[in-house]
Amino acid sequence: MGLRDFFTRDSLSKEELVAERLCERFEDLNMLSLADMPLRQRVDVCGEIRRMSVKPRAGIPAVEVEISDGTGELTLVFYGRGHVPGIGHHRALTVSGVAFREGSRRVMLNPAYRLLPREGQ
Repeated sequence: MGLRDFFTRDSLSKEELVAERLCERFEDLNMLSLADMPLRQRVDVCGEIRRMSVKPRAGIPAVEVEISDGTGELTLVFYGRGHVPGIGHHRALTVSGVAFREGSRRVMLNPAYRLLPREGQ
């Protein structure tokens, strides 16, 4: 890393640094990026958990998990659950399912998921 790279990196915002780190983390998986993910088609994507919440939907418990890969975000909704085993903040996972638009966000219902090893493992 040269001096110019050091000062350029130093001037990036926190969000830009996080996005850069996530892009580098998932680069080797060669998966479709969230920014390029088509709607209404079965896809396999990956990301790191940014937010989690338990929100009843139509009276049914549901866990909502927002993931990001540095290029975009996707909300995963697990219906009928109060928690999802292995899912926690900053865990990385791959998900498989069909996404659709709900208001301004992209959502995937009850996706199949696979936890990825923690960074450094």
